[in-house]
Amino acid sequence: MTRIAVDAMGGDRAPEEVVAGALEARADGIEPVLFGPAGLDAGELELVETSQVIAMDEKPADAVKSKPDSSLVAACRAVGAGEAAAVVSAGNTGAMLAACFLELRRLAGVARPAIAVVIPSKNGPSVLIDSGANADARPEHLLQFAHMGSVFAEEVLGVSDPEVRLLSIGEEPEKGNQLTLDAHALLADADGIRFGGNTESRDLLLGAADVIVCDGFTGNVVLKLLEGTITTVLDALRTEIVASRRGRIGGLLIRPAARAMRSRLDPDTYGGAYLLGLRGLAVTAHGNSSRRAIANAIRLAARGVEHDVVNRLAQRLPERVLASARSESPGK
Repeated sequence: MTRIAVDAMGGDRAPEEVVAGALEARADGIEPVLFGPAGLDAGELELVETSQVIAMDEKPADAVKSKPDSSLVAACRAVGAGEAAAVVSAGNTGAMLAACFLELRRLAGVARPAIAVVIPSKNGPSVLIDSGANADARPEHLLQFAHMGSVFAEEVLGVSDPEVRLLSIGEEPEKGNQLTLDAHALLADADGIRFGGNTESRDLLLGAADVIVCDGFTGNVVLKLLEGTITTVLDALRTEIVASRRGRIGGLLIRPAARAMRSRLDPDTYGGAYLLGLRGLAVTAHGNSSRRAIANAIRLAARGVEHDVVNRLAQRLPERVLASARSESPGK
């Protein structure tokens, strides 16, 4: 079975929901290994005891350095040491990034690892990259994100010759801030990418492209807006259905379609996102993840192992693009 290191203390609902989600994922032939304090009720799962916890509001780099025996850092270390195939955490995202940099390190030539989120759309799943790893980015970073997102879409989502679009405030090439304008020029001239130009956020759920590229600040705002809107609309629909007798009768008729729509659109369906560009596989989950979301994040990690995401990225990222990042110092 695939061993997945799970930060049992990460997230607003830890450890109870994390343990419950890990137990649910175990039924699928996955072997979640929990990292947490002595005495934690891990059920039938293996527990690796740790003595420290990184809180959601701690400064990421300082917390990772001062708490080497935290559940988060220890789980990342297990992947770096080959004791687990992937790590999953719903804890402090910044600390997750810092711990991954320390314990897993970047793939050769990768300037900035990026968070790749699978979002639902009318035409099938799309990849939004970066969705939170890099609040500030340069045009060449967005070019590299496009390459990583394209490889991910091909290898994991099974998309042949994925189309890439740049998230902006208009479809015209001259629309956007300086970062977007410069990134557009790089993407338009890049080899190995099928660049379709700019796209607007209103088209993301319609299937704007297979891969949508942006900086991490913009991507995180967009992602949370999408998730909040989807959750609010689905909850409002359910409230309206049960508010009257006519609504309840109609609800019975549309129940199969409603369930299918909720399953496709609910953020918990995917549960987490891959942190691409590292020498080990890492999945970051929402801070308020439920047990269902945790279970799906662990399943997502296991699928990444099955598809050999790390090695395929290392093999297929173009040398020309990697070379552009070699001037970056490891500390940046």
